[in-house]
Amino acid sequence: MGTEVRGRRMWRWRRNPLRRRSDVIEAWVVLVTGLVMAVGGPAAGVAAGTTVDASLRQERADRHRVPAVLKENAPAAQPAADGSTTGLVRAVVRWTGPDGTVHTGTARVHESSKAGTATEVWTDGRGRLVQRPPTPEQIATRAVLAGTSAAAGVGAVSLAGRGVVRWRLDRARTQEWGRAWAEVGPRWSRHIR
Repeated sequence: MGTEVRGRRMWRWRRNPLRRRSDVIEAWVVLVTGLVMAVGGPAAGVAAGTTVDASLRQERADRHRVPAVLKENAPAAQPAADGSTTGLVRAVVRWTGPDGTVHTGTARVHESSKAGTATEVWTDGRGRLVQRPPTPEQIATRAVLAGTSAAAGVGAVSLAGRGVVRWRLDRARTQEWGRAWAEVGPRWSRHIR
């Protein structure tokens, strides 16, 4: 039974009077698709994951936590639709940049904090306000998601390409059958009557 199944899978590769050119093309397309998925998918996943990881780690290294002071009273947080709050609101703060320049801007602070309260903000190398950098866990998660997405994308594109080629080959085979039947059909119909 095992030899029979293997023989059915490999028939496109063997010399055979019934083997068509489209069968050989399809065999090569299946082989290339398998190789692209087996090698290209993981390679793309590793490359994407490594790139995202390096980019986010650099972003994390470029951002600094600096002390700041609230310039105004922070408002109370508005509850979300489910009734929960994050406890953080936007308010005007003042901080000193690395060059000694005093800056003012809007940052997220704890709700209902009073003016003059000390807080911390995140800045870039020039002292401009930036978002909090991703945590190491967030970096790892994003890198894994990027790698998985890239690998899945390579697989999906490979399978879609294989599907298009197979559809075109099936269409050509159908036309080939039509031409062959146009030749043979009239001869057969004479014998049937």
